[in-house]
Amino acid sequence: MENTATHPLAWTPELATGDARMDETHEAFVALLNQLMSVSPEAQMPLYLQVIDHTVDHFAQEERWMQATGFAPDNCHALQHASILETMQAVRTHTEQGDTTLIGRLAEALAEWFPQHAATMDAGLALHLASLGYDTQTETLPDPQRVRPASMSGCGSVSCGTG
Repeated sequence: MENTATHPLAWTPELATGDARMDETHEAFVALLNQLMSVSPEAQMPLYLQVIDHTVDHFAQEERWMQATGFAPDNCHALQHASILETMQAVRTHTEQGDTTLIGRLAEALAEWFPQHAATMDAGLALHLASLGYDTQTETLPDPQRVRPASMSGCGSVSCGTG
């Protein structure tokens, strides 16, 4: 039985943050998410585990950049990442216990959540990184003295809402 997503997430220019490495990671996330939403519930777990692994790496990458450019460890952007990962792990546990509806429901929720997160927190982070000259390809900062460690408690965007 095919599980056709009611809300697939298309990669569009509106999702771009302006940072090539971040955008490549995001585009891969969108592709995995759409693939996950296109398979039957019985076939979702192996792909879901790939989505979890990708998301762990994706969020760790952004958090390395945040740390290198002055964000406090408990900034709201990183806290949102932690909440998403916690939910993903809970869905994995419940699915392994027999509830085959949760992965599809979470995939739909992530497809709804991601555009706002990318447009606010991630785009703001990309602007912050660019303002400091931080190179996400090499993960280097030309002038580390421009950064005051753990001085930013925000999320890297104008709004620290639920985006």
